[in-house]
Amino acid sequence: MRSKLLIGAVLAFCFVTAVIAVRAEQEEIIDNSQELFKQVRLFTDSITLISAEYVKPLKVKDLIYGAIRGMMGTLDGYSQFLTPESFKEITEETKGEFGGLGIEIGIRDGVLTVITPMEGTPAYEAGLMSGDKIVKIDGEITRDMTLDEAVKKLRGKPGTEVSISVIRENTDEMLDFTIKRAVIKLESIKKVEVLEGDIGYISIVEFQERTGRDLKENIKKLIKSGAASLIIDLRNNPGGLLDAAVESADLFLDQGEMIVYTEGRDPKKRLEFISKKKASFGGMDLVVLVNKGSASASEIFAGAMQDNKRGVVVGVTTFGKGSVQTVIPLSDKSALRLTTSAYFTPSGRSLMEKGIDPDIYVEKVRAAGENAEAEEKEKKKAGIFEKVEKAEKEEEEKEPGKYDNQLQTAVSILKGARVFEEYRASRSRGEE
Repeated sequence: MRSKLLIGAVLAFCFVTAVIAVRAEQEEIIDNSQELFKQVRLFTDSITLISAEYVKPLKVKDLIYGAIRGMMGTLDGYSQFLTPESFKEITEETKGEFGGLGIEIGIRDGVLTVITPMEGTPAYEAGLMSGDKIVKIDGEITRDMTLDEAVKKLRGKPGTEVSISVIRENTDEMLDFTIKRAVIKLESIKKVEVLEGDIGYISIVEFQERTGRDLKENIKKLIKSGAASLIIDLRNNPGGLLDAAVESADLFLDQGEMIVYTEGRDPKKRLEFISKKKASFGGMDLVVLVNKGSASASEIFAGAMQDNKRGVVVGVTTFGKGSVQTVIPLSDKSALRLTTSAYFTPSGRSLMEKGIDPDIYVEKVRAAGENAEAEEKEKKKAGIFEKVEKAEKEEEEKEPGKYDNQLQTAVSILKGARVFEEYRASRSRGEE
């Protein structure tokens, strides 16, 4: 009797899946349905055998959840199944506050990877870097771990600790970190100031609901303080809300200019995001700073400025998180986060796995000198690395940009542009 009930539940589940498939693509309705129901027998036989013969009693819900996780795991590094608890957590995350370490993670080349550590969070202070491959969490190997499982293990009660082992890019060395969890409060705009006379600087940590409005207000304040040109720092910005990135880009583009478009399985469902009004700050020279921790919405903003010849992009190639995930709630308050389309810059460049190549390539250089990498390893072994980083950070706060060659490059570009404009203006007056 139990097996019949189980098969009935599974068939009902599969029927719902079939309906979704039917709604998704009308042209393939017959073929998809026939193939789906052809495979249902294999699925129901397997789940019934597991339920009846496994060494320990199992809950039907656990088996179904496991099956969904398995399906999502065959897709890409960003699609995932969200339990009711996980779904609730990501809802809280979009409000700008959640518990954890402060890292954005994904699965790249089958390996759990740090997209970016968010500035000022425990992960950032501990020294985790974009591109780090997470191979262990609390001693457990992450080889077959899903994204959802990894997030659960990394998050926890504030004040508790989690150990992480990573393999850093361009090195065979495994680094171990023990990080204390905290309540993560994300401020969209981290720093606003005027550098060297008339150059405004704004650091955007994440694109949140209010980012566009806050960016506009802060630029106005910078202009009142004498800023004539602008640097927008998107380094280690993991992205956020698409609408916020579009709204922010709209501030710098004239009406009718393309910001980004998305294409999915059905070419007819292409979505285009076009600037809606005259640029609020169209006359300001602009430099956008990026690094390999800049992802998703950050890449959309940088790509829009680059392709529309609106600003100069400086730094290193971005992460390449160019896909759109749609969160689809399910009946028991769980959800699917499903990759449904891909982002393309105005010129048609796909961001998936490629990222944005800067106009001017500038690697971040540590103040320690040419042997910085070797010195860093030695300091780690000696147990003083954190103290050195803390000291450097305090000095940088006193003198913004002192240890930041990428920022200094951006400043030099804007200074050069101003000098050239003045030179051209003087020649024009001379000719008159």
